[in-house]
Amino acid sequence: MAKYSRTEVFMAMKETGVVPVFFHADLDVCKNVVKACYDGGIRVFEFVNRGDFAHELFSELNKYALKELPGMILGAGSIVEEATTALYIQSGANFIVSPLLNENMARICNRRKIMWSPGCGTISEINKAQELGAEVVKVFPASEVGGPSFVKAVKAPMPWTDIMPTGGVTTEKDNLKKWFDAGVTCVGMGSNLFPKDIMDAKNYSALADKVKELIANIQEVKN
Repeated sequence: MAKYSRTEVFMAMKETGVVPVFFHADLDVCKNVVKACYDGGIRVFEFVNRGDFAHELFSELNKYALKELPGMILGAGSIVEEATTALYIQSGANFIVSPLLNENMARICNRRKIMWSPGCGTISEINKAQELGAEVVKVFPASEVGGPSFVKAVKAPMPWTDIMPTGGVTTEKDNLKKWFDAGVTCVGMGSNLFPKDIMDAKNYSALADKVKELIANIQEVKN
């Protein structure tokens, strides 16, 4: 059962402004990465469903976060159908992120009052997602569907829309400013937050420092 309500997840996303998107097949690496993100100030973390037994990794990672990292909210991403959605909810996922819009996934999440963030690439899909109860819609792949200008265009007729672009967001302040000036609620960030040199060296203190800098940049461009 999810520890955090959909409102708590939404507020944490909005306050910190970034959701890391991460997968690794080694549980110890996952724990260290989540801890580094936590130490850097992040409070919402998306574990990517990638490959066989990924849900087992998530289950152990979630137990670790609940025990050792108070306030860290774990959810699952890259989920495309309702069976896997239910599997992750059973493992305690606090939110579900998808690269696409699947109404059956919305029903599963709404039934258990779990936050659901579907991937959308058109204003009609965004509207449909909101009708189905999505607090935050994931624009994906963000750089390919129009970037910050797409977000700004959506917000003009639908200013109540909360958007999380994923794909094409970097840690540079200029890039972040473009997205937040366009009106995003938060950003999703994968490989740009986890450079190969840091990950290969398992330099988790450097990762924590990178996260702190990212959070500081986001707070600056938001204000």
